[in-house]
Amino acid sequence: MSTQPEIAKTPLAASRSEWWRGAVIYQIYPRSFRDTNADGIGDLRGVVQGLDYIASLGVDGIWISPFFTSPMEDFGYDISDYYGIDPSFGDFDDFDAIIKRSHELGLKVIIDQVYSHTSDQHAWFKESRQDQTNAKSDWYVWADPKPDGSPPSNWQSVFGGSAWQWDGPRRQYYLHNFLASQPDLNVHNEEVKAALLNVARFWLDRGVDGFRLDALNFSMHDPEMRDNPPSGVPMSQVTRPFDMQIKQFNQSHDDIPAFLERIRATIEEYPGRFTVAEVGGPDPLAEMKAFTADGKRLDSAYNFDFLYAPDLTAERVKQSLANWDGTPEEGWPSWAFSNHDAPRATTRWSGDDDYEQIARLNMLLLLSLRGNPIIYQGEELGLPQGHVAFADLQDPEAITNWPHTLGRDGARTPMPWSAHAPQAGFSDANRTWLKVDPAQAERAIDRQTSEPGSVASYTRNLLNLRRNLPAMVAGASELLDAPADIVAFVRRADDGDVLCAFNLGYETLAWAPPSEFQSGTIIANEAVADLRENTIQAMAPRSGYWAIKGDR
Repeated sequence: MSTQPEIAKTPLAASRSEWWRGAVIYQIYPRSFRDTNADGIGDLRGVVQGLDYIASLGVDGIWISPFFTSPMEDFGYDISDYYGIDPSFGDFDDFDAIIKRSHELGLKVIIDQVYSHTSDQHAWFKESRQDQTNAKSDWYVWADPKPDGSPPSNWQSVFGGSAWQWDGPRRQYYLHNFLASQPDLNVHNEEVKAALLNVARFWLDRGVDGFRLDALNFSMHDPEMRDNPPSGVPMSQVTRPFDMQIKQFNQSHDDIPAFLERIRATIEEYPGRFTVAEVGGPDPLAEMKAFTADGKRLDSAYNFDFLYAPDLTAERVKQSLANWDGTPEEGWPSWAFSNHDAPRATTRWSGDDDYEQIARLNMLLLLSLRGNPIIYQGEELGLPQGHVAFADLQDPEAITNWPHTLGRDGARTPMPWSAHAPQAGFSDANRTWLKVDPAQAERAIDRQTSEPGSVASYTRNLLNLRRNLPAMVAGASELLDAPADIVAFVRRADDGDVLCAFNLGYETLAWAPPSEFQSGTIIANEAVADLRENTIQAMAPRSGYWAIKGDR
């Protein structure tokens, strides 16, 4: 199959001592990326085969979701061996090949680290549950029942029901913020911290360029096991009891930032590495800033400002931009519109609009924001949310909450490589772990690569344009006053400013940009990258553009 174009990656316009600042990261969900051994499951060799295509887009690095040894009850986020690779994905030779080929292509490699919980099949947990006096007895969160035998607190699991599971061997409850088969580590324990830092060193020694830290705000709990207060949101407005509580005590503990300083000290043993946290706590903005403050903790963090948003509004974008004003003590934000956990943004935000236009608009906006854009696999193709029938669901959350949630499977359907090949070129198997969606196959890589007007070609052109505009990579961001439905901001750098303007409403709006841009040139809009028509005085609905000053 020939779906990998020649690589034409323009060097960065200006060298950066911190390669990650403004870097575009491409997320790979390996289970659904490419299958090379015909078992219906994507694997690490498939990642190797896809690297040339990814590099041709013009991104700076990849983030690979978990491939560690796991019983796969949560498809890799339930780790049973931090030091192992699950056989369904391959082996260390395959992983080393990813590192080698990525670095040859100029791509950095970021992998997931899951420090809040393990699988109940992990050797640490098997030892911990034996009794209350063994060497690892305090490595997980254990607690006695209340006098009436009920769980120690009212904490709820993300996936539904109590976050406590009774364990016969220990005659105690253990905490699981996710599945019952994902017991929470006791990261208050110094031995646990040391063990996790050793895990980080192992993968850094293996050659990775950084980590994405999963569910980091779940890594520590309230030792007093106090009940969470109610959120006041009725069950009729949510899909799970978890959303009926303010998560005051089962996550976001005040001791987490100190642990992050330990992580930072470990990372600094390996110069040039990068860390980004996923944050979704009670006050995610405050946590993002606490987790990245003063250059002593993590480099970056992202929250769920856009990942679960049902629509894309100017108000939402303005608020997100205003939250990060670039003060010296502030960390560096990252942004994701879609990922392996969230329904694809193109479906969530398209409504009755032209689907292709919205896919381009989303990409233009994502690549405009000051920070690190994270592109989820297939987002550069404008893939819609995959359709997965109830009988084919694999996601335990989706099965539990059906039909009140879209679940995660629709964002995890197999990557379409070839429109007319069996299984859209993802696999030679007769059956894949999730079925290929025909609507996604229509937008396959081979169909879009050679089509100048495709979303993939647009993304490639836009990325190449962006990387040659220092203001768009790592410049400051100044939010401008604009009408309610218009978002306008200027990305500023010494060698040239860029105006980014978006009409996210449903009517054409007249809007005059700052005077220095009024005779400027549009260099990109949501229809075609590198467009050079001056239509800067009025904005069509659901549209956007980048512009430079007229004297450039």
